Amino acid sequence: MKVESGVTCSLLPRIIPVDGFARDALIVSLGAIPGAWLRLRIVNHFEPMVPRKHWGTFLVNVVACFGLGLVGALYESCTDDSGDITLLIGVGFFGSLSTFSTFTVELLNELRLGHGVAALVLVAGSILFGLVAAAAGYSLGMV
Repeated sequence: MKVESGVTCSLLPRIIPVDGFARDALIVSLGAIPGAWLRLRIVNHFEPMVPRKHWGTFLVNVVACFGLGLVGALYESCTDDSGDITLLIGVGFFGSLSTFSTFTVELLNELRLGHGVAALVLVAGSILFGLVAAAAGYSLGMV
């Protein structure tokens, strides 16, 4: 449901000369490239500084939760069709910045190494901080 706040959110007013699924795929792709690149840079930057690589993944996932909360709130407050913004930033950028599959593989590795407490902290922290970050982003977007 959209809230009528008078905010106009048009991003790509027919700049891309294709319609339908191809247009949506192109918009998502344009957002995904910088999101995936940023994830790679952040995770690899933190790898030598922290004992486990999964804390870099934790960071990008929490940041993406905040961003998706913010995008969701902004989408609700737009008076026009802001689907392009949601596709570009929400699905494309923040979707490729976050990574559930890497999180689960890193969690599995912790369990295989016998680090049950670390795995539990990773799961609980990811869920708790992810929820808090998404709520903070949503709250910020509704202001």
